[in-house]
Amino acid sequence: MTEKLLFTGKTHNTSGRDGGARSSDGQLDIKLKQPHPAACYMGALEVAASQRNIKLPAGTAVDAEIDLNSDAGSYFLRARLNVSVPGVDPQVARELLGAAHSICPSSKATHGNINVATKLL
Repeated sequence: MTEKLLFTGKTHNTSGRDGGARSSDGQLDIKLKQPHPAACYMGALEVAASQRNIKLPAGTAVDAEIDLNSDAGSYFLRARLNVSVPGVDPQVARELLGAAHSICPSSKATHGNINVATKLL
């Protein structure tokens, strides 16, 4: 049996005073108060930037796409994080994206279990 994509969930995530998450199908549209600066990938990105004395611009966002797949009766997830950090040098931004994965609890928990591709837009 070959791998089959069953479903893809997509969200647009922002942080800060007006932070929130919105799904592409409109079923989710919430404001999110950040409980701790590194409680999510977006927060971890902010921590990584602050450790380097960089202030992230207001337009920083993460568009997450999570795929539910099956293969031979087994199910697994695959993720894509498309990150926008406008106004930050692309090389510096890529360094921040990598550093955020080493800070983010979710990234640490899923490392080796879920294939995550991170792309700078």
